[in-house]
Amino acid sequence: AEMTMEGLYDTSGDWAYDVGLPGKSGVGGGLLAVIPNVGALAAFSPRLDPIGNSVRGQQMIKQIAQTMGWNL
Repeated sequence: AEMTMEGLYDTSGDWAYDVGLPGKSGVGGGLLAVIPNVGALAAFSPRLDPIGNSVRGQQMIKQIAQTMGWNL
């Protein structure tokens, strides 16, 4: 619940709506998304958006989640 509501700073709500997976980002460019009862996806790409989240990491995890049908 914490990761879903606060894991991507000011864009956590957008992430929850668009991707539907709990996630946590770091200002170093890392991003982790958890797929309950399946596993996790991790990405590292230091180009950050204005909020401090990995730009390419968000795109990659969103694409994989949509392709695999992973959404809470």
